[in-house]
This record gives sequence, C-alpha cells and structure tokens, in this order.
Amino acid sequence: MSKPGEILLEKVTKKFGSFTAVDSVDQVIEGGSYCCMIGPSGCGKSTLLRMIAGHETLSSGRIKIGGTDVTTMRTGERGTALMFQDYALFPHLNLTNNVGFSLKIHGVNKAERKERSLEMLERVQLAQFADRMPSELSGGQRQRVALARALIMDPQVLLLDEPLSALDEFLRLKMRVELKRLQDDLGITFIHVTHTQPEAIALADKVIVMDHGIIEQAAHPRVIYDEPHSPYIARFMGGQNVLSGKVLQSDGQEILAESPDGSKFDFAAKGPVTEGDTVRFSVRRDKIHVVSAARQDKNTLKGEVANVEYQGTFVKVGLNTQQDDEFIIYMDDRAYFENPLNVGDEVVSEWQAEDVCHLLGDNNSSGD
Repeated sequence: MSKPGEILLEKVTKKFGSFTAVDSVDQVIEGGSYCCMIGPSGCGKSTLLRMIAGHETLSSGRIKIGGTDVTTMRTGERGTALMFQDYALFPHLNLTNNVGFSLKIHGVNKAERKERSLEMLERVQLAQFADRMPSELSGGQRQRVALARALIMDPQVLLLDEPLSALDEFLRLKMRVELKRLQDDLGITFIHVTHTQPEAIALADKVIVMDHGIIEQAAHPRVIYDEPHSPYIARFMGGQNVLSGKVLQSDGQEILAESPDGSKFDFAAKGPVTEGDTVRFSVRRDKIHVVSAARQDKNTLKGEVANVEYQGTFVKVGLNTQQDDEFIIYMDDRAYFENPLNVGDEVVSEWQAEDVCHLLGDNNSSGD
C-alpha cells in the first residue's frame, strides 16, 4: 500500500514538437522524504516537476500520488502545492491575506482564514509581521511567506522550483536549514529542483540527477557523491576526478590499468572487464595528496600546477596532466600553507586504491 505523498512515475514522457524534454522516466519518490532533482539547464527537471504539479500535461506515461492516479487530474485536486521561483506574492495584500488567499478561493470564511493563516505564519516564524506588506520584508522572509501560502491547504507534496536561487549566499544557507526543519516538522514529501550541488547534498534523502530528459542516477546523496554511476555524474556533482586507463591485468577482484603517459592505477574490480579494455574511474579530490616524490609505484600522477584557489577550509589546486579531464586536488588548508604551491610547479599526486570508484569502460554518458 502506498504511503501518503509517495510519488510513482511510470514511463513519464513530455515532448514539445519534435523535442523530448522528459524521456520515459520511471521513479519512486518515497512518501515523507526530501527529494532534490538536479541537473544542468534544459535537462528536464523543471518540466518533470511541473508535470507532477499538473501545470504540464504528459505526452505519455502515468503519475500516481499516494496510490491515486493523478495523470489527468486538475492541479487543485492532486494534493500538491507548487512554490514558484519568484514567490508570486500579491503586493497589495498583507501577509495574512497572502497566506490565506487559497482558503478564500475555496470559500473558507474570513474568521477561519485569519486563524489558519496566523497559525501558518507562526509555523514559519513570521506571525509578528502578519499585517506587513511583502515590500516591507527581506528576501528570506518573503520566501517563508510563499512557503506558508503553499502549505496552508495541507498538501501531500510540496514542490519547490529553485526556491533559493534569488537569495544571496548568506540567506541561501540559512533558508536551507529552514526548509529541512520545516520538512521534518511537517513530515510531508518535498520535491526540490535545484542546479546547485551542495544544496542537493545538504537537503535531500534522495538525489535525482538528470540529463537530456532521463534520470542518470537516483540515490542517497552520499551514494551519488561517493559512487557515481558515470563520468557525467562524477563531473557534474563535483568532488571527483575522472581518469582513464587500459586494463593490463584483471583477476575479477583487482584491476591494474595504465594511462597513455605510463601511469599505473590499481583498484578493486566492481564490474566485468577484460585485458585491453579502456576503463574510466573516479577518485575523490579530498582523498588525493601532493607529495614531493612518488612514494608508491601505482596510483600516482604527475602534473603542473595550473591554478590555486583558497576556499577557507581547504585549498583547491588544479593540475595540468596527461589525462583528458582537469585534475583537481582539495588540500587541507594547514598542509597547503606549510608547503605552498605556485602556478607552474611540477608536483606528484597520489591516492590509495580503496579511494577509487571504478566506472565501467562502456558506461559512457551524454555528459562526456
């Protein structure tokens, strides 16, 4: 039996003429979870969100919410609420009337509207501003008003289309905490579209990574970050370097591969490969160390320092290597400033075999 707020997507497809925006998507989003959909512009994430909300019709497929087929239902009958990116508050109404507007449309009397609106403003910690106009609020406060208005009809699912994109960095981080607190408090399903990787990882119980209208991977954020399925996901989510090499040996347990410049890599086999195959694999940037000379004969890579960026808790060092992809190291800030690097320095980087995520050689994606 489906939980309240569970979303089932079955072969969901949306075409605009000859262009396929969402291509036969199958996915279950658990009821009561916080799900973030992420991907580059034009990947189909906002279109998919709008189809769940009922603002876009499906070309084919089916959507169920809480076990009920809502594919052809009107927007107001689905048990969903959509919070728009620009918040869309009424400038001529105070906060109480903004929040209670949906209740007015549904014929709720004035006294009950006010009571329920004030309760919802209390929940988002804005009851003391109930008589203010939207123009008298900060960006973060306006967002909370929009949240209160979306939640006042007790939806099973709250849909958020890049809700933090209009905020500055300080407010964005603060509102991330508020969104997660609110979702935990309400216990309903949140589906949050974002293009910001740290935002998705910080908030979600499940991250759905999309590209060209399909789901590339859907999993807990730690799995997405540590075990990307493809080079595209490793690159897009950040935090990983993608390398490649030709298999020299494979016994089913361990792989030894060699890159064109003669560097050798060994790591655990996580899929069937044979000698001669070209494989790609990723290594977390924070697991890589810069050394003056190689201390091991495998899992090392020479490079020239191309750029250095101080990030506060770490230093981002970019290397030019013989690999096709840019190679980046996240160095501990203390270790870096004890032995600072300059652009043009020749360095050796190394890592341990257990820090490699192996990607099959034929696991190519449109992100390559």
